[in-house]
Amino acid sequence: MPDIIHLLPDFLANQIAAGEVVQRPASVVKELLENAVDARATGIQVIVKEAGKQLVQVVDNGIGMSETDARMCFERHATSKIRSTEDLFRIRTMGFRGEAMASIGAVAQVEMKTKPHGAEAGTRLVVEGSAIVLQEPVVTPAGTSIAVKNLFFNVPARRNFLKTNAVEMRHILDEFQRVALAYPEVSFTLHHNDTEVFNLPAGKLSQRIVSVFGSAYKEQMAYCEEDTTFLTVKGYIGKPEHAKKTRGEQFFFVNNRFVKSGYLNHAVMTAFEGLVPKENHPFYVLFIELEPEKIDINVHPTKTEIKFEDEKTVYAIVHAAVKKALGAYNIAPSLDFEGDVNFAPLQPIRVQGGYNEFDPGNSRPRSGESTAFPGFTPPVSARRATSKGWEQLYEPLRDQAGQENGTAAAASGAGLLDSAFAAPDVAAAYSNKAIQIHQKYLLVQVKSGLLIIDQQAAQERILYEKYSASLQKKTGASQALLFPQTLQLSPADAALMHELAGEFKDMGFLFEDFGGSTIILNGIPADVHAASEKELLEELIEQYKNNSATLKLDKRENLARAMARRIASRSLARMSDLEMNSLVDKLFACQVPNYAPDGRKTLVIMELGQLHELFQKG
Repeated sequence: MPDIIHLLPDFLANQIAAGEVVQRPASVVKELLENAVDARATGIQVIVKEAGKQLVQVVDNGIGMSETDARMCFERHATSKIRSTEDLFRIRTMGFRGEAMASIGAVAQVEMKTKPHGAEAGTRLVVEGSAIVLQEPVVTPAGTSIAVKNLFFNVPARRNFLKTNAVEMRHILDEFQRVALAYPEVSFTLHHNDTEVFNLPAGKLSQRIVSVFGSAYKEQMAYCEEDTTFLTVKGYIGKPEHAKKTRGEQFFFVNNRFVKSGYLNHAVMTAFEGLVPKENHPFYVLFIELEPEKIDINVHPTKTEIKFEDEKTVYAIVHAAVKKALGAYNIAPSLDFEGDVNFAPLQPIRVQGGYNEFDPGNSRPRSGESTAFPGFTPPVSARRATSKGWEQLYEPLRDQAGQENGTAAAASGAGLLDSAFAAPDVAAAYSNKAIQIHQKYLLVQVKSGLLIIDQQAAQERILYEKYSASLQKKTGASQALLFPQTLQLSPADAALMHELAGEFKDMGFLFEDFGGSTIILNGIPADVHAASEKELLEELIEQYKNNSATLKLDKRENLARAMARRIASRSLARMSDLEMNSLVDKLFACQVPNYAPDGRKTLVIMELGQLHELFQKG
């Protein structure tokens, strides 16, 4: 039998390795930034064209490389960070595998210019597909400049898997922000297509956070610090009232390396328990410093996963540090042990009207005696009805299910209910009188019993189908704002707005660039109330990102769901009879009236038999 096992050529082995290390242009940005930081640079420039597909260039003023080191850095498993097995457990640098440059050189055209400090001339190296095609002396500033051009030029299948420029740019911004937050003492700049996106001077961590996320964060950060013999926790947490629907602005750094850890995130979330709604996520940027021997970062080529020697202790200290910070800034409720803890007794509330009309004996109370239940306040309608008889309270409910008013309009929608609600008596007309309960639910009388509608879920279904149709047909109408509003977005949100520009226009939003990450909002959908437009757009972006993180939806589906959720959540208010009946009609006219876009029920029917059982004795 002939031998069939053989060694792979270096260029093919590098391309295989690149599949793990270099997944998209953002991976190149991450690896080059980490190398620049390891080179002890104090100033780093990132230049990107066409979201990194055409060019990713990183220029630093670090220690530079000699001619030999410049050639060696493109070899597989060539590194200056480790020399023995023991070094794997003492790693304090960002890189150590020796795979990044070889992988990048295997799938791109790379030009490097580097010069050590004090040297008279530097070295220029050109690499294409793992092969060094040019090496020559060059006049260049001290430090290193690496330009990665035409990523995946020799692997067209990989290039075809890249997303749109807006999507790839958002991934680049994520990687850039992580390194910039980890090293606030280093100045960073980022240019995309000759436009400056970030200019971050060296400074304190708090200044870096504000520079990255915006001036609004000045008032919502609380300092967090806990120093123990085992580890140190430092950083900033956001105040509970500023928690958002998305978890994007949550950063853990272990020895200045960004890591993803659901375990540590749980430690923070439990500290915030009771202070933020369950679906909201607080902001935090936390740094954990501990001995390298107590962690293992050699888990995955991306180095974002980490293992702790004693994870329970790390969990407890992080939880305690966040809890302490919340208490120190009077964010978490605390008990005042010096104050009077004897609560005043509840005073009974008298029923206006002189005596209790609902008492079967109808006896008047003695002087100074109250017939009201403690803590019970009768509704206004009840107080007004006491002098005219309690029967008037139930006048709105006396309409019979067989009334003819509104029968035709309701019957056309009722037939669209699914089989669970498609009994003949349910398909008949509902009463033209709907009742709103707690500004959350609508009660509607039907032949079979009682129809209960979740007001917000119903509005979400109605709006979702409306916005989906607008996006599909590109017929969204706009209303121009009398005073256009200027919105200062984060670079990531601005990139998302540009990515969805066509969909926003189809829905009815009109906006234009105002330079950098600023946009001018000129119009909103015609059916949206012209109030707090800026907050609406920010909430819409947050909801869209939240959907993207939890669901696999296309852009139009995601945007329609996000818009429906945000508008519906703003519409919980007291409704007139006309508004309630209109909502019921529109719900029954939907293609899927029974469920909201996320699967929640919009309505339930309580049969007469069920109602009777509630009042049966025994």
